Amino acid sequence: MSKVLVISGHPELATSNTNTVILKQLEQGVDNIEVRYLDKLYGSDYKIDVAAEQAALQSADVVVLQFPFYWYSMPALLKKWLDDVFSYNFAYGSKGDKLKGKHLVLSFTVGGPEESYTDTDYNHFTIEQLMKPLHQTAMLAQMHYVEPIYSHGMVYIPNVYNELDEVQGRALVHADRLMTQLQQLTKQGA
Repeated sequence: MSKVLVISGHPELATSNTNTVILKQLEQGVDNIEVRYLDKLYGSDYKIDVAAEQAALQSADVVVLQFPFYWYSMPALLKKWLDDVFSYNFAYGSKGDKLKGKHLVLSFTVGGPEESYTDTDYNHFTIEQLMKPLHQTAMLAQMHYVEPIYSHGMVYIPNVYNELDEVQGRALVHADRLMTQLQQLTKQGA
C-alpha cells in the first residue's frame, strides 16, 4: 500500500481556520498517512532534524506540502525545511536520487480572490507561474510534480473579509479534492 506523507508548513497552525480543517479531513479520510507538523516540531527555533525528515520522505510514495500561500510562496518555516532537507546527494547531485519517482503534491490555501491572479490584474502572475520554482525543485529531485490543489478566498478576518463558515466550507471542498487526487495517486502505486 502506498504511503502518503503530509508536511504541514503552517507556522502557527492553531491560528488557521482552513489548514486545520484540511489536515483533519486528511487524517480521517486517507489510509496509510503520516502528517508532520513543522510548527510543533521546529516552530520555536527552526532547527530542522534533517535525518528524521529525510527518513520520513524516503518511507513515502506521495509527498504533500500543505501550507498557506504567503507572499507568493510558502511560509519561511516550510522554506527552511525544504532548504535543509532537500540537500545535495539526497534530493539532487551525483548521488541525489532518494526522492526519485515519488509524487509531489502542493496543497495550499490562498487568501485572495482567483480573479486577482492574472497577468493583467493586481498580482500580475497566475498561481501556476508563481509555483514554477517548486515545479523545478520537483524536477531537480526527479519527483513527479502533480498538478497543485489550491483554493482562493481562504482567509477570514472578522467583520472585514469572508465569514468563518464560508472559508471552512471551502476548506472541506479543498480537502475532498485533495483526497480524490491522493486516492488516484496511491492506486497507481499499489
